[in-house]
Amino acid sequence: MIIPSRYIILLMALVCHFNQVHAEDGYRLWMRYDPIKDSARLSQCRTTFTALLIATGSPTEDAIKSELVNGIGGLIKDKIPLVKSVDRDGILVVGTPKNSPLIASLPWAKELEDLGPEGYSIRSIKINGHAVTVIASTGKQGELYGSFDLLRHIQAGLPITNLAINEQPKLQVRVLNHWDNLNGKVPNEYSGKSIWTWLPAPLDKKRVRDYARANASIGINGAVLNDVNANKDYLNPEHLRRVAEIADILRPYHIRVYLSVKFASPIEKRGLTTADPLDPDVIAYWKKKADEIYAIIPDFGGFLVKADSEGMSGPKTFGRTHADGANMLAKALARYGGIVMWRVFVYDKKGAAGRDGDRAAQAYDQFHDFDGKFEANVMLQIKNGPIDFQPREPFHPLWGAMPKTPLIGEVQIAQEYTGVGRTLIYLGTMWKEFLDSDTFAQGPGSTVAKVMEGKLSPQKLTGIAGVANLSNVTNWCEHPFAQANWYAFGRLAWNPELGAEEIAMEWVRMTFPADPVTEQKIVTLMMGSREAFVSYETPLGLTHLMGTPHSFPRPSIREQYHRADIIGLGFDRTSTGSMGVDCYQPGARDLFANLKTCPDNLLLWFHHVPWDYQMASGKTMWDELGIHYQSGVNWVRQTRKVWNGFSASIDPEQHRLVAELLVLQEKDAEHWRNVCLTYFQTFSKRPFPDHVEVIPEKWKK
Repeated sequence: MIIPSRYIILLMALVCHFNQVHAEDGYRLWMRYDPIKDSARLSQCRTTFTALLIATGSPTEDAIKSELVNGIGGLIKDKIPLVKSVDRDGILVVGTPKNSPLIASLPWAKELEDLGPEGYSIRSIKINGHAVTVIASTGKQGELYGSFDLLRHIQAGLPITNLAINEQPKLQVRVLNHWDNLNGKVPNEYSGKSIWTWLPAPLDKKRVRDYARANASIGINGAVLNDVNANKDYLNPEHLRRVAEIADILRPYHIRVYLSVKFASPIEKRGLTTADPLDPDVIAYWKKKADEIYAIIPDFGGFLVKADSEGMSGPKTFGRTHADGANMLAKALARYGGIVMWRVFVYDKKGAAGRDGDRAAQAYDQFHDFDGKFEANVMLQIKNGPIDFQPREPFHPLWGAMPKTPLIGEVQIAQEYTGVGRTLIYLGTMWKEFLDSDTFAQGPGSTVAKVMEGKLSPQKLTGIAGVANLSNVTNWCEHPFAQANWYAFGRLAWNPELGAEEIAMEWVRMTFPADPVTEQKIVTLMMGSREAFVSYETPLGLTHLMGTPHSFPRPSIREQYHRADIIGLGFDRTSTGSMGVDCYQPGARDLFANLKTCPDNLLLWFHHVPWDYQMASGKTMWDELGIHYQSGVNWVRQTRKVWNGFSASIDPEQHRLVAELLVLQEKDAEHWRNVCLTYFQTFSKRPFPDHVEVIPEKWKK
């Protein structure tokens, strides 16, 4: 029988539709819970987890039950029954001493107190002669985090027997900063709109709930819902009701909501003539606003504030200090347990007085002298570096310089300056470099992580914030590998001492499960991706060469950052220049100020270096610069070849998308190399290094 061609076409369309429906679209993130492929591992899991015993009734406990039933059930391809007693091997027991008599009766129940309500213990023990696994905590949030940790162990191929895990977060406030706007737009140059769908659009409750699940799975416990360039209208009653609606969905996952607020709101909202933080009417306005917010959101987290920066007014606008402004807001929130996260990003485009326009010193100059003068519920939010989320910067000099003040770190998960939504760049290595940087605040070994955790100077509040990289696109982050940065932020926020490679391997095994060789190759690509990106965008400590948008090079308009001339290249921050290096503690200052000891990867950040200066490699600075630009291009080309070899191991839809994005990334790398090297050559007057391939003539005009 001959089948008419129109039916063949229809059949092919149906097959294509079926494949599209079942292809991996990235929505599930790292919580896919697909059946375990390895037969031995599958058999072990089926024996280890045969049933679930959990107290239910609260929204959090119901969420835990749902996650474990669906998660373990999906992984072992079998239904997980609920039981009321330990009557067989393989039961998973989840609870607290308060909601589970079984947990309360365990001999080590008192040890849970030391772990706190967010901490948990996962142990393989015997109860009534049966081998079981127990997840125990003194708090429901600990039960939640412990349950996700066990699911991570199963997915990532980690041990699931003979467990003796005690975990607690090293930082208290672990928050995502969303730079979302009421019009639904999300800046930072990646596609998609806000997941909050502000009024009048209805809220996508399923997506918000899945957002909550993802954050809880990595220990994030807070979300600032709106842009730091805050719109006054977020404080309107109708928008606060939407904030309350979001808070209701996040609450079972122990995620508190925060808002960025506009410091000038008393003028714009109430019609006052001033926003002076010492004015009685201004003080009364913020106290009343706090009362209004907490009446509908009792667990509201507090305010994030960007003040006296990039055109946003602040206390200095009214002749007051940052301490005056932050403390006024803190007092309004204190009776409710709220906090103020006050950003030290005080970028004044006029430059820093007395420091040769050195933007990197402005925050230090404005905040250092106020150490110890802030209210107890104020946290100064400090970026990882002193400029603006650049691909590589030294650590911010305020780290280690304010021992009497609670500090909260700020990193950018969104790839505003790191390749936007089309670049494979794993930022876990960048953040580890930052966290492991030595401030020398109390001698060698005084890392940023230790400062942040309050280990050097005990703090009542500790934390870290990440500028979110997600939107309403199907896979949340546009680039499949951008999900790894969201994941890595959460894991490092929980424990800044984790290794970047360890985190990458967890994510790969949950997101791109394949054979061990392929998984390790993907991790290797991730671990080299940030250094390659720096090589073709900001090598040797160069910074802020981007134009607008920030994904394209414009060195010709960034002279104030690179200071290129016929003598050399780089910003002199030593005693012969801006003296910006003096903002650092003596050990770090001495390291950076000496041309011979300054790390090569920060050389042009701290020094104006002659073109013919001999580097540690034996090559001139100009030659080394060219080699870096070319090596970045070479890395992307090699990565394309390696990735193409994974076509049989990776989900075809995900593989295709990454392959297409790598084509764009190669063009970007070539573009950066061509623009920057040809521009700098006009100053160096030297031929291109031998290792640099021929640059088309159009770039030399």
